[in-house]
Amino acid sequence: MYPLLDRIEIPAQLRTLKRSQLPQLAEELRSFLVESVAGTGGHLSSNLGTVELTIALHYVFDTPSDRLIWDVGHQTYVHKILTGRRSGMARLRMRGGIAGFPRRDESEYDAFGTAHSSTSISAALGMAAAARLRGIKQHAIAVIGDGAMSAGMAFEALNNAGVMDADLLVILNDNDMSISPPVGALNNYLAKLMSGRFYATARRAGEKMLGVVPPVLELAKRAEEHVKGMVTPGTLFEELGFNYIGPIDGHDLEILLTTLNNIKQLDGPQFLHVVTRKGKGYKPAEEDPILYHGVGKFQPDQGIVLKPSARPAYTQIFGDWLCDMAAKDSRLIGITPAMREGSGLIRFSKEYPDRYFDVGIAEQHAVTFAAGAACEGLKPVVAIYSTFLQRAYDQLIHDVAIQNLPVIFAIDRAGLVGADGPTHAGSFDLSYLRCIPNITVMTPADENECRQMLYTAFLLDSPTAVRYPRGTGPGVPIRQEMRAIPLGKGEIRRQGNRIALLAFGSMLTPGLEAGEELDATVVNMRFVKPLDQELIITLAADHELLVTIEENTIMGGAGSAVMECLSHLGKNINLLQLGLPDIFIDQGDPAQMLSDCGLDRAGIIQSVKARLSS
Repeated sequence: MYPLLDRIEIPAQLRTLKRSQLPQLAEELRSFLVESVAGTGGHLSSNLGTVELTIALHYVFDTPSDRLIWDVGHQTYVHKILTGRRSGMARLRMRGGIAGFPRRDESEYDAFGTAHSSTSISAALGMAAAARLRGIKQHAIAVIGDGAMSAGMAFEALNNAGVMDADLLVILNDNDMSISPPVGALNNYLAKLMSGRFYATARRAGEKMLGVVPPVLELAKRAEEHVKGMVTPGTLFEELGFNYIGPIDGHDLEILLTTLNNIKQLDGPQFLHVVTRKGKGYKPAEEDPILYHGVGKFQPDQGIVLKPSARPAYTQIFGDWLCDMAAKDSRLIGITPAMREGSGLIRFSKEYPDRYFDVGIAEQHAVTFAAGAACEGLKPVVAIYSTFLQRAYDQLIHDVAIQNLPVIFAIDRAGLVGADGPTHAGSFDLSYLRCIPNITVMTPADENECRQMLYTAFLLDSPTAVRYPRGTGPGVPIRQEMRAIPLGKGEIRRQGNRIALLAFGSMLTPGLEAGEELDATVVNMRFVKPLDQELIITLAADHELLVTIEENTIMGGAGSAVMECLSHLGKNINLLQLGLPDIFIDQGDPAQMLSDCGLDRAGIIQSVKARLSS
């Protein structure tokens, strides 16, 4: 079915092909990608855009000896296919299957584990420094997208690399623009020229010869900068100490191979600007690369058929609330670090474009930007995934909490997230938030409560966080009228005997199910901070066993808060804490993952009975 692809298990076999065969291999890879991802779901458009680049990198460089680091890792499916994991694509992002991102424990070809953006240059620089200290010749290549390049960490690494004069190649995969044929041809020619040994040798020889006459050398350097600046956008990278090459057509294998082979001979920091097209070769993905960024299963010949959801996801509930609240209060602004679609801000961005701020992949900046706006009387709402808020922890403490500013954090993807695995799971936010003074932390148990908690957070004049899970809730009708929830007050949802289940957020539903069989009191705690101490004292007095249930790591989480409360009050109570264990939980079906952690109905019942019988 795939004459060339069927012959390749590792890059060494790829390197036995003739250069003239590689375009056919690229076509076969694209066909396999579409067929494979259609059957499993995953990231498609970004992978279609890097087919030729991946082939060229493994063809030119001696992987895995040469270190290849992919930023974020959304675009590494072709890399995985060419490095012995083609058969594993059938279980991509499934329990026991290969990951959707690079993982060092999965393959020696995955030089560095990535899934959060903008880390590749730092990692590659560290590897380049290690190679130099060890006295070995080894290439370090970082492939980073134009979106990831917007983060401060990427520029910190670029700045450091320039002064270290490291043997490092940074490839900017720019998929947000196109090259017209005449400009592309000129740029391709100039890239080949500037990446060649002749250009580099002539430049060094000229510097040596002209060095005896400093003013002439300075004039020559300025002339070179101006000439290159007129035809390339690389002045910034040149100023950082890199030899800038490009932009070149990232789908032209001949140009890629020639340029990479030339760069391979050069010393010092090199920067190659490659222009690609997301979704390349599959028309539906070319026309709507955002829709095909992360997909579920679909029919390749039909494309994705969007079906209306039976009930709204939490992301949509947040987006609708944001628009409704913006209509009531002109102080509201919405901020996202490049997650407009994922965080449910599409409608808001269209209805309130002047109050919508996408700051790029820059979580630290997003939080401090919000703090600055709050200082001037606005009410910023930062829409952010739990796992990405971790990247702005210092700003959360220093710039928002210490100054007690009214910034609302709408924290999506709290708890386990299924196929994206441990790098994207929101396993720690209750633990890292509740220890910060001044902040209020809320955990809605259903769709309506999420809307009302967001409104409650907006009314407070201090930092607040509302954390909600990925996907849909239990199906509770949403009341459009907004009412504030009493601060720090939980509610008893079922009255029982002996056992009290204290459920936080998404765990209320399995808690209620378990409570029926156990004849337990079931409480919707609502708030992690401030805790409802009065309710906890009452429950402790009337029950033999208190059980806290949370979709957060047990260590330092909501259950720990309850235990601290009881200890502070001098109460010696039998307390069982249920939550995520002290491990990174691998990818899989969300329901199965919760079951494995004992956080479904059966798991809760089993844990409670085991404690009572001990």
